[in-house]
Amino acid sequence: MSLILGLDLGGSSIKAGAVDAATGQLVGDTQSAPTPPGAPVAATRDAIAALVARFPQCSGPVGLAFPSVVDRGVTLTAANIDRAWIGVDAAALLSAAAGRPGVVVNDADAAGVAEMHCGAGRGEQGVMMMLTFGTGIGSALFVGGHLWPNTELGHLEVDGREAEHIASARVRTEEGLDWPAWTGRVNRVLGCYEALLWPDLIIIGGGVSDRFEEFGSLLKARARIRPAGLRHAAGVVGAAMYAAKSLQV
Repeated sequence: MSLILGLDLGGSSIKAGAVDAATGQLVGDTQSAPTPPGAPVAATRDAIAALVARFPQCSGPVGLAFPSVVDRGVTLTAANIDRAWIGVDAAALLSAAAGRPGVVVNDADAAGVAEMHCGAGRGEQGVMMMLTFGTGIGSALFVGGHLWPNTELGHLEVDGREAEHIASARVRTEEGLDWPAWTGRVNRVLGCYEALLWPDLIIIGGGVSDRFEEFGSLLKARARIRPAGLRHAAGVVGAAMYAAKSLQV
């Protein structure tokens, strides 16, 4: 069994896990470390290096799910992280930190890849939208199983504000919103996405997906709605799968 290490950089923590490159299955438990406040480049690199060292059983490349538009390993945006990341060759930085080849992918795209392969989107051939609710709102769009990368729908304007500024999981916590109040906002966001893209399936991921049973019935959309099958581990699994595929492991 070839184990590939996947990492997922979030607003509060960096998660890591060993993934079977052949099946896309998480092997063992994920581990995590706090994300340095504001995610400055050097401190984040050091935290990633320390996490990589906890997984000596993993060989080959390392994949990192990262909250940014990523083009050929370079991070181009920084909505919820240090703006010094803009223009950084994050793949080269990851490779140096890990001591082996590194691949960096948009975090929601990574989660979507995992869900399409072995989660809630497996076997779907229509238009599938993956939404991750955390510090912001991440999005991944698939048509016929093919990814349209870096969609960044969390920044679409809804009710005069960016969607993630009214309906992210962080906003729910900071404003003390109960599930009905929060899902009311999410439903307005979903309505805007549906008016533009008409998905057949919407998968709800991110840390909030671990509590889907508490709010899922309140979500309303024309499309079918499912929780992420891999829940909070989707980004970790997808990052590892993306690394394995990109470097043909």
